[in-house]
Amino acid sequence: MEPSEQNQWKKAAAEAAANLVEDGMVIGLGTGSTAAFFIAALGHRLAEDGLRITGIPTSEQTAALAHNSRLPLTTFAEHAQIDLTVDGADEVEFGTLSLIKGHGGALLREKIVAAASKRMIVIADETKVVSKLGSLVSVPVEVVRFGWQATGRRLTEIGGNPSLRLGPDRKPYVTDGGNYIMDCAFGPIGNPKDVAHRLDHIVGAVEHGLFLGYAAEAIVGGRDGVRTFRREPA
Repeated sequence: MEPSEQNQWKKAAAEAAANLVEDGMVIGLGTGSTAAFFIAALGHRLAEDGLRITGIPTSEQTAALAHNSRLPLTTFAEHAQIDLTVDGADEVEFGTLSLIKGHGGALLREKIVAAASKRMIVIADETKVVSKLGSLVSVPVEVVRFGWQATGRRLTEIGGNPSLRLGPDRKPYVTDGGNYIMDCAFGPIGNPKDVAHRLDHIVGAVEHGLFLGYAAEAIVGGRDGVRTFRREPA
């Protein structure tokens, strides 16, 4: 598969999601390559259709993209609740629509935005859909810098096999919140709720990339076009 083909799938999913945005909505704007296509599609709707919306970005990178697309931004000080969040994912579990997110480095803000949303739609290409979370990617865990080695040992104790994420300069990657990220290779996860519970109780871990119960729908682009999946009842 060519990267250009995969980008076309992402773009198709993003444009389908952009068509669901209604006038007057407060929109949570995700981070990553697929979310970037969504922001561009929203900018086109603002210019062509006169759509009036405001957005809350999940990263400084997303804020810059929104600015370039002339999307007006707002804050939680002005809007306590978000009507709709559209974001990408590193993995989407078929059926449950449970997600792994955070390989773009914005998982903390992404989860804050998702938790404050009336509705969340995840957009992805079909390569991101898995039968079990952890099949393709690790679980990012955002950790405070102080004592990160001790936090890493706790992550090892629960089977996370953590590695500190490095940036292009080979120095520790630093999030917008000023924290580090440890990528945990759990492998295919049979019980994501149990792993999430364990991660929730590790001192020094700020947030993790298991997004369980947030996405109501997934819009997936692929060889057969765009398909929409809804979360199956638990």
